[in-house]
Amino acid sequence: MKQKDILFIGFTLFALFFGAGNLIYPVSLGIESGTSYLPAIIGFTLTGVGIPIITVVAISLVRGGAIQLAGRVHPLFGIIFISVVYLTIGPLFAIPRATSVAFESGLAPWLGESSTLGLFLFTAIFLGLVFFVSLNPSKLVDRIGQMLTPALFISIIGLVVGAFFLLDGEIQPPGEKYSSQPFFTGFVEGYLTMDAIAALAFGIITVTTFRERGISDSKMLTLRTFQAGSVAAIGLTSVYVSIGWIGAKMATEGTYENGSAILAGAANIMYGNIGTLLFGIIVALACFTTCVGLVVACGQFFSSRFKGLTYKGVALVVTIISLAIANMGLNQIVAYSVPVLVFVYPITIVLIILTFTGGIIHHSPYVYRGAILFTSVISLYDGLVAAGFPLKSVTPYIQALPFSEINLSWILPAFVGAIIGAIIHWIVTTTTSKVVTNK
Repeated sequence: MKQKDILFIGFTLFALFFGAGNLIYPVSLGIESGTSYLPAIIGFTLTGVGIPIITVVAISLVRGGAIQLAGRVHPLFGIIFISVVYLTIGPLFAIPRATSVAFESGLAPWLGESSTLGLFLFTAIFLGLVFFVSLNPSKLVDRIGQMLTPALFISIIGLVVGAFFLLDGEIQPPGEKYSSQPFFTGFVEGYLTMDAIAALAFGIITVTTFRERGISDSKMLTLRTFQAGSVAAIGLTSVYVSIGWIGAKMATEGTYENGSAILAGAANIMYGNIGTLLFGIIVALACFTTCVGLVVACGQFFSSRFKGLTYKGVALVVTIISLAIANMGLNQIVAYSVPVLVFVYPITIVLIILTFTGGIIHHSPYVYRGAILFTSVISLYDGLVAAGFPLKSVTPYIQALPFSEINLSWILPAFVGAIIGAIIHWIVTTTTSKVVTNK
């Protein structure tokens, strides 16, 4: 395989990951973290780039993809968890969010004020086109994506260069959110990109591409996947750091409802209405290709896994649900997605860690079950708290756990669960061996 093929697959992986969250969250982090921007963006990059790329590499170690990876806990868990992943990166969160970002970047700046009718008409037309293209995507989306990725890079470079010369705002002190532990706050904020859970779906695409090009050796497959992932990681990191810096420079330019509005405002300040228009068009088209890709992925997954479901029917349902949720508005979508991501992300991280330590734990289902069970209990608590259910009777016990002050209280329980699972594995294995020996 030629190096340019690895580079191309890396760019493709970048294009798969690059969606609405990659634009709106880094710039929001920048404006909120201020002088604490550096540690905040480092933490954000670890979960927004590092974990997703590691997840893609982990998929290369499992021939059956994400279903088999999660199925090591239990086959039923594998189906349910990966279904939740597809719903999360599909109609419940990612597609509505991308649609809302397209509206906020492309049309909202020209409306002057919030317009419910404008949002509905835009999302209806936008998602109608998404559904139409998803019925027969062929190579159309790939070609558009290949053209849009460089164009988006160029627009971001233009914004970053302009930020150094055309934005006069001074970096402000961090807000309350980032006043203490900015690194770990950024780490948890990285959950919001959804890229780690999206990697469970995108990883199989990358691995399949390499296999189609003749790579069958497992070690070589993992190496090539890592190389392609490194290309995507460099691109994503560059975008995050650059866009986040724009946010930091925009703190004194006004108040904004969300990251999309910040970027639109920056483009307008630096380049006027033309900058706002061009940036809005590019972002809208990038979100369009992302939405098509996600509709296709959901359609293929659910229609292949559940009898009686057709690809067209699933795609239609996904589009309709996305339309309804998109009209809640970007801020509402972001708000209600946080509890789910706080619940799902720790489970995903633990699954990936267990995959890489498989040689030590022998991929014991007991270790997987113990670690995931204990992690799920804590992450469920964190998710409920994020949703506005404080659970005061349980809170003192959770706060007594190590790392609870940085929202990583699930780490010790995951480890304890894995140890308990290992002990059960040893007991079962020893007992079985004695029974066989006595026979």
